[in-house]
Amino acid sequence: MLYPLKFTPILKDKIWGGTKLNNYFDKKAKTEKLGESWELSGYEGDESVVSTGFLTGNNLTELIEVYMGDLIGDKVFDQFGLSFPLLFKLIDANENLSIQVHPNDETAAERHHSFGKTEMWFVLDADQGAELIIGFKQDCSQEKYLEALKQGTVEDLLQKEKVQAGDVFFIPSGLIHAIGKGVVVAEIQESSDITYRIYDYKRTDDQGNERELHTDQALDVIKFEASRNPKTHYHAALNEITSLVHCEYFNTNLIRFDLPLSRNYGLIDSFVVYMCVEGEIEIECNGEKTSLIKGETVLIPAQINEIGLIPKESSALIEVYIP
Repeated sequence: MLYPLKFTPILKDKIWGGTKLNNYFDKKAKTEKLGESWELSGYEGDESVVSTGFLTGNNLTELIEVYMGDLIGDKVFDQFGLSFPLLFKLIDANENLSIQVHPNDETAAERHHSFGKTEMWFVLDADQGAELIIGFKQDCSQEKYLEALKQGTVEDLLQKEKVQAGDVFFIPSGLIHAIGKGVVVAEIQESSDITYRIYDYKRTDDQGNERELHTDQALDVIKFEASRNPKTHYHAALNEITSLVHCEYFNTNLIRFDLPLSRNYGLIDSFVVYMCVEGEIEIECNGEKTSLIKGETVLIPAQINEIGLIPKESSALIEVYIP
């Protein structure tokens, strides 16, 4: 019988990374440039490995090969096979991330034999005045954009949004974006690592080299229309399920609760993932309990239809599944 699965985080040094993932979530990285913690990944070469229970040591792709629809859902397995369709990350922007854009599924498949990259951010922490870049302020032309790139003034064309913990943003493919200095987010995305970097503040690595830009590749991917109302507005009532982002790639809900809660997934043919973004809980399933604390992620196999969620204190989960 399958059970709620926890995995060993895959830690990634980044030029813009910092120490908050260590300090806030005890990720135990031996670096002061920890930019990303891949919490759950089937991405080739970065497959998550189970850290608890009798399946400890097996990676996610191996589990899908053995358990197929029982793990990820028959519908999901029929569509994606051994490719786990989503990637879950925690990101610490100690410095501004590059301004970038991601291709859609068709372009990514043609150019890179990859999924595209539509994603969402849930802001976990933000310094006073911290910002995100989300699309253009006004409708823009390719010519105006290229001239701004040439002049180093592309930031002047882009919409900046001040953020605080709890803010949610949906980033479809084609939308220019960047996480600003001082922001920590939970990111849910298609399983892809394709990024077109369009501006990087002329940063250099330890060898004095600027990172590669992808101006030409990005040009026919970018959506040049103004980004209107980029924030996902919601009201999270305590002990209720709050809808966040629902799209063709993933459905996400926020569960804020301080009382025990039951969830039944008999009507969805998908795995479910919980990212704990506040507090501490126990997941009760088949007479066993699995603990989950802030900064941890767990995969609920599709075979499991009913679970109990027991908060140890006021807690919050992001709930994710395939529509």
